[in-house]
Amino acid sequence: MSEDDFFHQNADKTLESIQDNLDALDENYDIEGFDLLFSSGVLTVKFGMKGTYVLNKQPPNKQIWLSSPVSGPRRFNFNTKNNNWISSREEDNQLVLETHLSNEISKLLGVEDLKI
Repeated sequence: MSEDDFFHQNADKTLESIQDNLDALDENYDIEGFDLLFSSGVLTVKFGMKGTYVLNKQPPNKQIWLSSPVSGPRRFNFNTKNNNWISSREEDNQLVLETHLSNEISKLLGVEDLKI
């Protein structure tokens, strides 16, 4: 498998998993203004007046980029050792994408222990 194929396979799998978990979240909590769209490698998650998250694949960099209404922009690299996406920032290179989203969205919605 080529490096490009490996990136796309892992990025798509992660974004689809996040999409599925957020769909379930809306079903369980009936979030006002919630909207979810996944198209062409871009996942847009709207939480009404609370803000919008955008996650997208960046093939040239082999990264997933996150734009958050809470923490701003972040970039994540795939960690082959743990099969997860971790922050590219040196100061928080142990920050896992799904954990970061779970924590932020939990606080944003006032719900404890969400799993994204």
